[in-house]
Amino acid sequence: MNRIRDVDDPRRRLLVRALAAGLFSGSLAGREAAAQVLGTTPGPLPAGRSIYRIDGQVLVDGKPATIDTRVGASATVETASKSEVIYTVGQTAFLQRSDSHVTLESNEPDSLVVSGIQMLTGKILSVYPAGRGVRMTTKNATIGIRGTGVYMESDPEQTYFCTCYGLADIAATDDPASQETVQSKQHDRPLYILTGEPSGQNIRAAPFINHTDQELALIEALVGRTPPFVFPRGDYTGPRRTY
Repeated sequence: MNRIRDVDDPRRRLLVRALAAGLFSGSLAGREAAAQVLGTTPGPLPAGRSIYRIDGQVLVDGKPATIDTRVGASATVETASKSEVIYTVGQTAFLQRSDSHVTLESNEPDSLVVSGIQMLTGKILSVYPAGRGVRMTTKNATIGIRGTGVYMESDPEQTYFCTCYGLADIAATDDPASQETVQSKQHDRPLYILTGEPSGQNIRAAPFINHTDQELALIEALVGRTPPFVFPRGDYTGPRRTY
């Protein structure tokens, strides 16, 4: 079985260094460093704007996206190879990596309230407002979350899921015996959700991969929030690793 592997992206490493330089401390040097990489200083987006940054080729509802494209709560967002998009829908924010196909769902037509996410393939980091339930699905997994920050990767063989903070109810799609509830303060129990293993064995412990606390802070800032933990900023160049 091919496992999802860590991504070594020079642009992403530069982004993390800029954030670590002090973007969220309010220092002028840190904000200038981040602006050089990101183009603007992270903060709540202006009214009517959905997309914070685009790298490469991105489609929203089948049409090429620009910085002015609106993303609705029932939109389909696709990223090509070596592409990435950071966007918000209401009080929910996303960092969607390359080769990802994500469909948002809403129980409230014409609103900006996201109630579900379907990811066929790809990688996405997302944060949600407190008290709002969201259902996330992949080929392998069904996950219920509420007011959390999460990172998810999906391929045909497995789903990787990290409850960065908050509560998540996780189940293997084809195995009712494989279920787990995770209460996390800071990436406490990343998991693989599999297909085709014996009953009760389709959820397994996973390492911490492919996302950082700085990236969570970035997308939370776009909706006017901060993560519920404090991390070093002066020399922080990678994710918290405890596994």
